[in-house]
Amino acid sequence: MVRLTIDNRPIKAQPGQTVLEAALANGIDIPRLCFDPRLAPTGACRLCQVHLGKPDAEPVLACVTLVSEGLKVITESPELSNRRKLILELLLSEHRVACTSCDAEGACDLQDQAYRYGASECAYGAFQHAEPVVCNYTSDNRGIEYDVEKCVRCGRCVRFCDEVQGVSALTFDGRGITMKVNTAHGRPLHTSDCELCGGCIRVCPTGAMREKSAKGLGRAKDLVKVPTTCTYCGVGCQLDLNVNRRLNQVVRVTSEPGCIPNDGNLCVKGHFAIEFINSAERLRKPLIRENGTLREATWAEAIETVGRRLTAVRDQYGPDGLAFLSSARCTNEENYLMQKLARAAGRTNNIDQCATTCHAPTVAGLAAALGSGAMTNSIAEIKNVQTLFLIGANPTEAHPIVGLEMKKAMKKGARLIVCDPRETWMAGRAQIHIKHSPGTDNMLINAMMNHIVSKGLYNREFVEARCENFEEFRRNLLNYPVAKAAEVCGVDAELISQAAEWYAAGAPSAIFYTLGITEHTCGTENVMNLANLAMLCGQIGQESSGINPLRGQNNVQGACDMGANYGLLPGYQKIAESSAREKFSKAWGVPLPTNAGGTITDFIEKAGAGVLKALYCFGEDPVHSEPDSSRVLADLQKLEFIVCQDIFMSGTAELAHVILPASCYAEKDGTFTNTERRVQRVRQAVAPPGEAKVDWQIICEVATAMGYPMSYRHPSEIWDELAGLSPLFAGINYERIDRVGLQWPCPAADHPGTRFLHKDRFTRGKGRFHAIEFKPAAELPDEKYPLILSTGRTLYNYNVGSMSRKTGVIQQKEPANFVEIHAEDAARLGINNGDSVRVTTRRGSIVVQARVSGRVRPGALWMPFHHVEASTNLLTNAAFDTVTRTGEYKVCAAKIERAA
Repeated sequence: MVRLTIDNRPIKAQPGQTVLEAALANGIDIPRLCFDPRLAPTGACRLCQVHLGKPDAEPVLACVTLVSEGLKVITESPELSNRRKLILELLLSEHRVACTSCDAEGACDLQDQAYRYGASECAYGAFQHAEPVVCNYTSDNRGIEYDVEKCVRCGRCVRFCDEVQGVSALTFDGRGITMKVNTAHGRPLHTSDCELCGGCIRVCPTGAMREKSAKGLGRAKDLVKVPTTCTYCGVGCQLDLNVNRRLNQVVRVTSEPGCIPNDGNLCVKGHFAIEFINSAERLRKPLIRENGTLREATWAEAIETVGRRLTAVRDQYGPDGLAFLSSARCTNEENYLMQKLARAAGRTNNIDQCATTCHAPTVAGLAAALGSGAMTNSIAEIKNVQTLFLIGANPTEAHPIVGLEMKKAMKKGARLIVCDPRETWMAGRAQIHIKHSPGTDNMLINAMMNHIVSKGLYNREFVEARCENFEEFRRNLLNYPVAKAAEVCGVDAELISQAAEWYAAGAPSAIFYTLGITEHTCGTENVMNLANLAMLCGQIGQESSGINPLRGQNNVQGACDMGANYGLLPGYQKIAESSAREKFSKAWGVPLPTNAGGTITDFIEKAGAGVLKALYCFGEDPVHSEPDSSRVLADLQKLEFIVCQDIFMSGTAELAHVILPASCYAEKDGTFTNTERRVQRVRQAVAPPGEAKVDWQIICEVATAMGYPMSYRHPSEIWDELAGLSPLFAGINYERIDRVGLQWPCPAADHPGTRFLHKDRFTRGKGRFHAIEFKPAAELPDEKYPLILSTGRTLYNYNVGSMSRKTGVIQQKEPANFVEIHAEDAARLGINNGDSVRVTTRRGSIVVQARVSGRVRPGALWMPFHHVEASTNLLTNAAFDTVTRTGEYKVCAAKIERAA
């Protein structure tokens, strides 16, 4: 540590810190306009001038002056005050002072500093812009407004776009008083490279950059900030909902630099996609179906109907007659209550949630290999990874803030290996991009490990000390030489060998994957094989080194943690184990059910077979999310009774006999658990619309109507109950996570949480190698359907889009479904970029727009799944992972033609 004094106060600073950074870290304020802790300092605003040594020393800029031992810093003097006042008055002379009508009032750094130093807006005459400065690039887009007359040219927005986002969509244009922030050639934001992350708005020190949707809905000083957790992907970004209490409306979103895990950064969805909260399409009253038509009902009538009908099915058909589908979009507490409702009131283990659709192979595969089915490392560790190994993952679109951390690692010199059939942002910047054929992941991974073992590059000491079943695993690898894999995968053999060597030698290396690995008929085996690779090289159990599944939904990790699974109780305690059954039976006051239970895949099939009679669907839409939607619809229509608890009328809700209007994340208290196992607070910012209720209260009322009374005063009581039953979470409570969340395992109140897993031993004891054989996808191209179709997520939307697609700026950027096709295939079929095309599989066909490029391989198609009006899941194949019954969304045979 470096010792120095600031204003006669002794402090300690980190070597390499600037004077400004050291001051702020010690609670000492130095005025500034252009500084942001995430950006390289430029000294542009000149406000942070300080004296070194004595008050008459020539001032220096604190933001670019490094600390040194014994340094004496003076932050205030008459000379400094005069200099700062002069600078501020010059800025104000070019600034249209409109504080009384500016949305930024109360959060304007220029206003605050002008007040602090008594700067006058009239010191150099009237506003100096004789003619308006033309700036049209924000005029047509629906997201961001730029007012050049409020801009102080601090450069924060331009530097943020370049240094943090790595997009460089913004630049300075012009000189002197006509200088403005612009895009290349003045292109509209929504047609430029801009990703609409909102970062330019969040870093703006004045009101120059603002959200168009928030204009006139409240000045910053009038809005109440409610800290909460983002409702979209699994990163768990911390943000503040800025609320107009008078309107009961979330007006805008902000996020503070330094917050964990996102450091004040957000993606387009986290910043802009809040319009669904106040959407006119929200469900506001309970609905009951009579004579084929839904009518409005009272809550008492709706709850009585649900309780009576579910109880009747339970009593007549037994535990296999009814099923409960919980929600990864909802809180831990609500997921805990949903599985408790199923088991205690429904007397069935038919409880599931959307992990079956996406990451159930992660839970099963990593648990089998390591003993714990979760991300092993923390998001903050990513920037220190030396070799990033991405396979089946597209973080800059699906997990944008994780993508930012990877960009930090790349700036520090990290090697990047990407295995992906598509040319993603990361793939385009990787030193090694293995563009293998969809569905050949295990062939590729086995060949890499074959090369590592044959060259003696594996970590013998780690394997011998911490792993088992190595010999069987090693013998299996002999069947997968690199040359064979190169032929099957359709890639250069040298790339496979080089990737293997780089990963083995990384100091450290880390694996990152998502649904490109799990959504296959061999998804669980894919995950096991990645665990094999990590163990083989000893690249696990240490900081910045491990195997990291990036969870797709805001609380899919938590939904798994809470036991919304047929075979697991909260905290991954097996329901088949007598000690766990006895503990929960005693706590809940009822015996636990003994039926095998099943997944959402099983529920659909058993509904079609007439075995399942009733389904309680909470916050999910299997009609649109499961493969082969026509089959799902036909099977669910055979149910005697469906109850849907949701915020919008979904495809599944259209089948329901009772619909219960629910609350979104902004309307409830609770917790989410993010992809790095961090339990974080969710806080109510506004009241639910109309007669809609908070979800945990609805679940309690249904349980009570089924003869099992449940009652809590606050979600914290629910958390305390589940934590008391689950050693993984025993040390976590609302008080401890009020400001920063904790990562499980956290077994005691004095435990700091666990940043990375498997440090000295695996959860299961020794890590187990599995001999994984390559198996082709269930449906491969043939003469009639000659192409491979894969599906995935885009940056701008989320799942089936019921929330994100209510946002104007997102609809403008990505209004409709599309298909990516390689230029060679497009030329052969007479398809041009932008043409309407028909994509067909054995299950159906839809018409979408063609995007012709080289992003996909020749012979491959790629489509997102967000647009229900042209639903990609009408095409996907109902073939399932043999362990978890997760659908094979990533491979099916298809054809494409120009639409008539």
